[in-house]
Amino acid sequence: MSSVHSAPKIVHKEGVADELRALIGGDLLALIEAADEISLVVKRDALVSVMTTLRDKAHYQQLMEIAGVDYLDRPERFEVVYHLLSVTKNHRVRVKVSTDEATPVPSVTGLWPVAGWLEREVFDMYGVLFSGNTDLRRILTDYGFAGHPQRKDFPLTGFVELRYSEEDKRVVYEPVKLAQDFRNFDFMSPWEGAQYVLPGDEKYVAPQPPAPPPPPPPAPSAPAAKKEEVPAVKAEAVSAPAKKPRAPRKTAAEKVADAKPAPKARATRKKSEDKA
Repeated sequence: MSSVHSAPKIVHKEGVADELRALIGGDLLALIEAADEISLVVKRDALVSVMTTLRDKAHYQQLMEIAGVDYLDRPERFEVVYHLLSVTKNHRVRVKVSTDEATPVPSVTGLWPVAGWLEREVFDMYGVLFSGNTDLRRILTDYGFAGHPQRKDFPLTGFVELRYSEEDKRVVYEPVKLAQDFRNFDFMSPWEGAQYVLPGDEKYVAPQPPAPPPPPPPAPSAPAAKKEEVPAVKAEAVSAPAKKPRAPRKTAAEKVADAKPAPKARATRKKSEDKA
């Protein structure tokens, strides 16, 4: 039995595209359907009215994200992309407007206050202006930063970057130090035969071939008759009692002298006989 994920699946329902065309009307420049997603390209000046219609009539209540895209080969090189979510329909839609470096895009902070932060990000990264945003300041880079880093023509050298210096205990400015080699986008996969060496690959050392296996051992001969093995008995160390030294033999004179009682003993014996 296959397991079913608990999260609801966002399905592109039939008839949504026709409904959006009818609601937006002449302000819609193009409607693109691809990969079960709908993208609406609308007029820049009509952005606020289109967003109001999508929120109130099409029930796309939430603004999830605002992103920027830079196309250098277009007269209006920047695209501002809005991602909307309908909680009741469980459906998403994408809205796009285009602009250039000098023409501002109407702000949608009056519809979704969260757009203030998102528009500041697009302004900081791409330099797109938003009319009606009363707090259009940098949010990802420093206030004194020059240029907009996400532009395709933004150079990687010649500008300054800031970082916190642990030695100086403050924020310091330094020249940007990035290699220009990483700007070479040839879209060639190194796994498909790229004709250059990626940074770091020059340190690669080819592995040595494995050592040859050892020769096989000789074939065993016929087993010889086994001898009966006598279990070795460990002799226990028995400590023998120590022998007393033999007394030297006595001479005849010594034996006679030992047989005679001692004078003291003889005198004591005589006294006891007199008393009796």
